[in-house]
Amino acid sequence: MTNKKLLLIDDDVALTELLSEYLSPQGYDIQACHDGLSGLEYATSHSDIDVILLDVMMPAMDGFEVLKRLRQSHLTPVIMLTAKGDDYDRVLGLELGADDYLPKPFNHRELSARIKAMIRRSEHALQSSTQQSLSIGSIVLNPAKQEVHANGLRLELTGTEFMLLRLLMMNVGDLVTKEKISEQVLGRRLAAFDRSIDMHVSNIRKKLAERDVAEPIKTVRGAGYIFRQID
Repeated sequence: MTNKKLLLIDDDVALTELLSEYLSPQGYDIQACHDGLSGLEYATSHSDIDVILLDVMMPAMDGFEVLKRLRQSHLTPVIMLTAKGDDYDRVLGLELGADDYLPKPFNHRELSARIKAMIRRSEHALQSSTQQSLSIGSIVLNPAKQEVHANGLRLELTGTEFMLLRLLMMNVGDLVTKEKISEQVLGRRLAAFDRSIDMHVSNIRKKLAERDVAEPIKTVRGAGYIFRQID
């Protein structure tokens, strides 16, 4: 089995060395970049990266700018490494297209679990590519091509957003709980005060609105979301 490839973009050299020592025996090939600019250059010139671990505070270019530029051309799964307790960083990272976040200092086992969840999700997406397309109103989701079109125009969704929208559309008219979304899309149990799902839904709504699609996702406060049937 080919090793999965991780890109660490963090200016903390000691931390990247420690993570490399911890993750390499688990079957990962590790590449580390210690500033945002070199990290972005590496990420955009290599198409075989499975997951990117991206720090926020870095010289040359911060993590937010790296993510913003990366998302212009690449949908590689990204886990943001944010300051502990800094809600602003987490929300902004998710708004810019991060798939998940983990506050520093973090438990290495938790990081390993998040990485594995991202990889499992990507593998699941490939396995589901044989399934039929979903079409609701003007929204067409094609698992084989990992594409979504609305009113004939393509939506640029991250892998997490694609999987979330697919789950909602597969359960059109029914409540999909946050617990189910967290387990099936993020690959982990729902954590208290975790706003990541809300932000992913918000991103999907914005992108649909840009294609002139009337709001199809209903929020059921404290429970989850319902994708409405669209005529």
